[in-house]
Amino acid sequence: MSGWSKCIWGARAMLKVDNINLYYGAAQALRGVSLTAEPGKVTCVLGRNGVGKTSLLRAMVGQYPIASGAINFDGKDITALKPYERARRGIGFVPQGREIFPLLTVEENLKTGFGPLKREDRNIPNDVFSLFPVLETMLGRRGGDLSGGQQQQLAIGRALVMRPKLLLLDEPTEGIQPSIIKDIGRAISYLRNLGNIAIVLVEQYLDFACELGDSFAVMDRGAVKYACDRANLDPAEISRQMAL
Repeated sequence: MSGWSKCIWGARAMLKVDNINLYYGAAQALRGVSLTAEPGKVTCVLGRNGVGKTSLLRAMVGQYPIASGAINFDGKDITALKPYERARRGIGFVPQGREIFPLLTVEENLKTGFGPLKREDRNIPNDVFSLFPVLETMLGRRGGDLSGGQQQQLAIGRALVMRPKLLLLDEPTEGIQPSIIKDIGRAISYLRNLGNIAIVLVEQYLDFACELGDSFAVMDRGAVKYACDRANLDPAEISRQMAL
């Protein structure tokens, strides 16, 4: 991969989620969740639909305010920061469903990632196109005209334009054809191997998570009920925990 050196990402930063609780009205969505994400590693969050995985990511980016607990990033408490303030600190988010702008071109969608950047840094890194070559061939196409897999690549590319220190990915393989799943897996591996980016991957596709993950947390009813690292990885046990 050419043209994308480690220095582009700046300093290494670690995420620490400490015993957070989140409510939607009277309903509790997160129950005492703790999680860490380290540079150069992929933290996988697994579980069935509706167990709190997306709520956890949206709490990390500041879209949902937590009721208690703390979120620390890069050695600082960011619990009270707004989403745009967290983005400026280097937190990039690829939401479930992609949420691209269908009437904007691919190039315009990518440039929406410029928001948190200083003016001198507002350019699209060449290796966004090395990771996802199809984007370069479709710069003038509307985002809504792309296939689901191409839109997912666009959503990841948009997050990478921000030069994130922390990349949050919410089910990037959902509804995607196998060839593009492999492209996304290669991109995540490359980003992890840079050593400067912490990655949190929310996923239901167990084989994909086990291939990429360094640590694993299985959620149920808003809480982490099982966790392990790669050295103790037992896919059968994770599968069992997800099915309970």
